Amino acid sequence: MARKTIFITGGASGIGRAVAQRFAQGGWFVGIADINEAGMAETAAQLPTGQSSCHRLDVRDRAAWDTALSDCAKAAGGQIEVVFNNAGIPIGGGIVDLTAEEIERTLDINLKGVIFGAQAAFPWLKASAPGSCLLNTASAAGIYGSPGASVYSATKFGVRALTESLDGEWAEYGIKVRSLMPGFIETPLLDHAPNRASNEDIRTRVRGAGLEITPVSEVAEAAWAAVHGDKVHTLVGKTARRLAFASRWMPGTLRKQMRSGGRPLGK
Repeated sequence: MARKTIFITGGASGIGRAVAQRFAQGGWFVGIADINEAGMAETAAQLPTGQSSCHRLDVRDRAAWDTALSDCAKAAGGQIEVVFNNAGIPIGGGIVDLTAEEIERTLDINLKGVIFGAQAAFPWLKASAPGSCLLNTASAAGIYGSPGASVYSATKFGVRALTESLDGEWAEYGIKVRSLMPGFIETPLLDHAPNRASNEDIRTRVRGAGLEITPVSEVAEAAWAAVHGDKVHTLVGKTARRLAFASRWMPGTLRKQMRSGGRPLGK
């Protein structure tokens, strides 16, 4: 059986690195894409020799997507079975406190970058169908809009909608479209401030709110299951599962909680 290939954005650290390791363990070739070249090299060093390639990619650059995917396919032997649209950045705080630059950058990376990735991935996934897959990183923040995370939630609702739309749009080609919806995951993103005006990192806020931080290995296993399974959205972590339950069965209670100072729930 020919070796399969997964192309991963945001592969220099965190979820991207963990998913790269999981698929490499499964015998897949891994295309690692990021703007962080040193981080990509670190990820590649943790994979078996000859089982990966690195591609500098700014997901906001549509033409760069075509180049990176083509180069990955050449390195892998011709085909790409899975494209993992994972690159993203955190942002939090009241919407009136965010700068235009912060908002535009988040929209460009978290949403426009995913849309560009879907466009660029299509011919490769169509060629390797049936069974090929576009996997998108959404978030628990794409289940119910979270106070203090309005822009982030908007991007992740967009990723969720794109996933559902393309799941129908691409069904005739045999391409699966899936999303991961994690809560707070143990990655370097937690050590960032939610916005430029904040001097408190996201990790401190999560702990202060009494929310759990899920090991990144759980996301990697969820990605493997999503690619090989039939669920459109895969929830990861207690926060995501509780939020999904409340939004479906207790929407009024959830709204009251959010309006009374509920903390943002996100990746």
